[in-house]
Amino acid sequence: MCGRYAITLPPETYREFYGYPEQPNFPPRYNVAPTQPVPIVLEDRGERHFMLVRWGFLPSWLKDPKDFPLVINARGETLETKPTFKAALKRRRCIFLADGFYEWQRHGREKTPFLIRPRSRKPLPMAGLWETYSSPDGAEIDTAAIVTTDANGTMSAVHDRMPVILSDEDMTAWLDVRDERANVMRLVRPCPDDWLEVVPVSSRVNKVENDDPGLIEPLSQPESAPVKETKRKAKKPLSSDEDEQGSLF
Repeated sequence: MCGRYAITLPPETYREFYGYPEQPNFPPRYNVAPTQPVPIVLEDRGERHFMLVRWGFLPSWLKDPKDFPLVINARGETLETKPTFKAALKRRRCIFLADGFYEWQRHGREKTPFLIRPRSRKPLPMAGLWETYSSPDGAEIDTAAIVTTDANGTMSAVHDRMPVILSDEDMTAWLDVRDERANVMRLVRPCPDDWLEVVPVSSRVNKVENDDPGLIEPLSQPESAPVKETKRKAKKPLSSDEDEQGSLF
């Protein structure tokens, strides 16, 4: 699962890494949360492009978003079978711009936040799916979700899920949607253990309003905080086939 992440490298670093022609100028973000506008990379007719989307996937066939769960993650195991994601898997794959993500280790009534980041300190290519939702009144909104898989050895001490993180070669294959028959499911797997490091960070990351460089500073000791559960409305049930993290923090 991935419910918060960070985008802290300079915009030019991302542009050079992914090779899109746009020159967006955006500030660093240390605590990206669901439903916020987030940057992604997609490919159109062989060319990569930068685009802003809402983090929270809405399938095109949806009639009323109010009756649909907040889907920020897409379980890799069900991408080919879940109606929510089948079309996007074939034609609308993307990569989320990021250089680290947060995960919480739970111990009873307490949770401890960790930042997971590349040892290389380069961008962290998290695989995603995007979709343009058109409402009955004609309004359109671009939305996306992060694809998740089983945790690798590095992540398993903290959580049993993680984003699908792509290599340079895998990025090319994942973004190329010209051949709908291409076997991209082979890319939906845990990344090698040595790609990542896990560091304890401040429990201040639990609050969305906190968004500053101090959130990504490693602590000498893990810092726990009480778990605050949020009741969910009955009309937005959890789905066993989709990772979902609405307003847990």
